[in-house]
Amino acid sequence: MISIVYNSRQYAIVAYPGYEALELVDKAGSRSLFVQGAVAGELRRAIESLPDEQRCAESVDALLDEYCAGAARPIVLH
Repeated sequence: MISIVYNSRQYAIVAYPGYEALELVDKAGSRSLFVQGAVAGELRRAIESLPDEQRCAESVDALLDEYCAGAARPIVLH
């Protein structure tokens, strides 16, 4: 079962537990990035490593910007 594990004005993260995968959706940029396995685990650890007092939408979104830079694909509707 998929679930939204993060949702801000800029980004959403959708979890696909059966596949050990995450999909990062850049709402403003209309692009997404699907990561799986070790990369998905690395992303989870990177978010969790943000100090509690600094873990806000702005800092998480900045981290997601780095992950999506150059790798995210445009969202295309058919």
